[in-house]
Amino acid sequence: MDLSKLEQPKKDVKTPVKKAEGVSAGTGSVAGATTTGPPPAGPPRVVNGGSRPPSPEREPVYENGSMQSLGLSNSGAMKVHIGGGGGFNRKRKLDEDTDSQDAPSTPRQTGSMVAHHDDIITRMKNINLIEFGKWRIKPWYFSPYPQELTSLPIMYICEYCLKYLKSGKCLERHLAKCLYKHPPGNELYRSDKISVFEIDGRKNKQYAQHLCLLAKLFLDHKTLYFDTDPFLFYCMCEQDNRGYHLVGFFSKEKESAEDFNVACILTLPPYQRKGYGKLLIEFSYELSKVECKTGSPEKPLSDLGLLSYRSYWSQTILEILLEMKPNESGERPCITINEISELTSIKKDDVISTLQHLNLINYYKGQYIITLSEEQIQTQERAMAKRPIRIDPKCLHWQPKDWSKRGKW
Repeated sequence: MDLSKLEQPKKDVKTPVKKAEGVSAGTGSVAGATTTGPPPAGPPRVVNGGSRPPSPEREPVYENGSMQSLGLSNSGAMKVHIGGGGGFNRKRKLDEDTDSQDAPSTPRQTGSMVAHHDDIITRMKNINLIEFGKWRIKPWYFSPYPQELTSLPIMYICEYCLKYLKSGKCLERHLAKCLYKHPPGNELYRSDKISVFEIDGRKNKQYAQHLCLLAKLFLDHKTLYFDTDPFLFYCMCEQDNRGYHLVGFFSKEKESAEDFNVACILTLPPYQRKGYGKLLIEFSYELSKVECKTGSPEKPLSDLGLLSYRSYWSQTILEILLEMKPNESGERPCITINEISELTSIKKDDVISTLQHLNLINYYKGQYIITLSEEQIQTQERAMAKRPIRIDPKCLHWQPKDWSKRGKW
């Protein structure tokens, strides 16, 4: 509400009105009528045939539907200029930009537990520093932790149960009686020092909500929901003599109509650039292979998410292409998009977009062929040498559940 334009109610003062020739006098002012004395209080009235310049305060509000019909995007950016008045178009675009910021879009009710939201408040970082295990980390983005914790210089988080505390002494007392030394749930995978736990968002709701709060500190394009029941969380940990330390996680829907195998994925900053991101992605596709399905991350992907997934898709597809051997007759090997999709559990659309991004598909003598240059082969070999940690399918012990047959998750 713009209170600077507030007008107090005033009593109408009756003033004598002189009749103009050909114009009848009335209680309101009409085009062509002349008056004597002070003008009537309050805003001027307009009757049929009258006119007045448009007022900025009374600029019409354009809803999403009418914007789309005029060729405008939902964000307010103008695609087609309507009308010849440059000032009107500029004013109208400004109003639409303001409206698009003030009125948040309706969040998705299906898909990820988090959805896109452009609220300016949620883009302001509210936590200065967190202590998580042996690390002190500066958060990147807003997370809806309790208000009393946002004014503290450091917020302390238990690395085992993810409970947030306000002081180091509180954390010390909590660790003395904390029952967790690893995430709650079933351990699905263990290889060397790497373990993965499956957490049901309904059975372990408090842990799942604390995990979402922690993840929101490092995710910009997500908005948090506390309804974790429809989701499963897969937490990857490093093991040592003190317990299991959280490295990263990804979540997925129990039932996904579009076969999404990842809803949200995060590697904590101290463990980034060490190969854990691709390891989490690889593990999500290993689960899809056990389910005998092809999977894809929930769209739309963030910029960093698209880079990570495209790098994984490229390396996985090239790895399969380089392993193919010529036939006994010496002919070049043949493979279809469907076969690549079945071998990797990557959706066909993602396979095609990756091959197009790498410029591997060419049309030659009436058929499509895949050509690999020496430079691409060397780049692939260097990239695979930087991935010392891989998922071993033999160490995965997991049976998929049919959630559609269950009355409640």
